[in-house]
Amino acid sequence: MSAEQGTEVEMVEEVDRSGNVMRLVTRAEMRRNNLRHRSVLIAVVSDDGDLLIHQRAEHKDLWPGWWDCAVGGVIAPGEAPDDAARRELEEELGVESAILQPLGSGAYDDQSASLIAWCYVIVHNGPFRFADGEVQRAEWVKPRDLVEWLTAKNFLPDTLALILPRLVSYRSVIA
Repeated sequence: MSAEQGTEVEMVEEVDRSGNVMRLVTRAEMRRNNLRHRSVLIAVVSDDGDLLIHQRAEHKDLWPGWWDCAVGGVIAPGEAPDDAARRELEEELGVESAILQPLGSGAYDDQSASLIAWCYVIVHNGPFRFADGEVQRAEWVKPRDLVEWLTAKNFLPDTLALILPRLVSYRSVIA
């Protein structure tokens, strides 16, 4: 749950195209004005090469109820991307220890979101806990079935643009 749904106001770093911090803004202002921010995206792959996809909760402030092929979120002010990735894995999946394999970073901009994301992959077979309520449902998808899933459901466009091309070269998800 975002801090703004509770009692605290969550602050976010607005960054320029190079990732330099310009100022702190509230998460609500970042979403309202589509301000560029820092984020992490973590794909989860099983030992068998299946990709964990999940359906986002209906209370999410962006793309509620849509499907995603990575967990992740906004990097907190002053937080390192690796630390944010570990935090997000624990919050969203209950994964407390995993080896993060960096896939690089990239920018994404559309009418709904503007971000610079650090991308990772982990190999993990579960079990998973969805304690923070951000995930409604999760499914393992075989690489050969991924296109069918992507065409049948609404998937987050930022994750598709930033994670999927990087996973193509990742050996575990190649069919």
